Amino acid sequence: MTPRRWNPGTVAPPIGRYSHLAEVPPGHRLVFVAGQLGTLPDGTLAGPDAETQARQIFENIELLLAAQGAGPRHLVKLLTMVAGTEHLAGYRAAQAEVFAKWFPDGDFPAQSLMVVAALAGPDFTAEVEAIAAVPGA
Repeated sequence: MTPRRWNPGTVAPPIGRYSHLAEVPPGHRLVFVAGQLGTLPDGTLAGPDAETQARQIFENIELLLAAQGAGPRHLVKLLTMVAGTEHLAGYRAAQAEVFAKWFPDGDFPAQSLMVVAALAGPDFTAEVEAIAAVPGA
């Protein structure tokens, strides 16, 4: 069983790749993934641009979920921070590519996206936190 995600007709449809509501099914526990940056396992930056960093961010989230016996289908909520509007297009391109694989049916988790002045370091273009509903109490 995976989280239930939906968009009630009482509010405007989502303007991006997300659902307005997500519900944790019975018998699942919440797993919180700290903000992930576009860094490789050795700690180096995956690349200078938002698209490359975002792809690595999503890879990191997938690896962390796998360590819990879960996958992207278990995501309930994402919080995305992009460092400046100039990085939105690159982030969105990577998100579209990854989400097409993760959610081919368009059943996206809830998500918030913020444009911020800066992240933890001057070379970081995006950061994504995640909450997943993993089977097992």
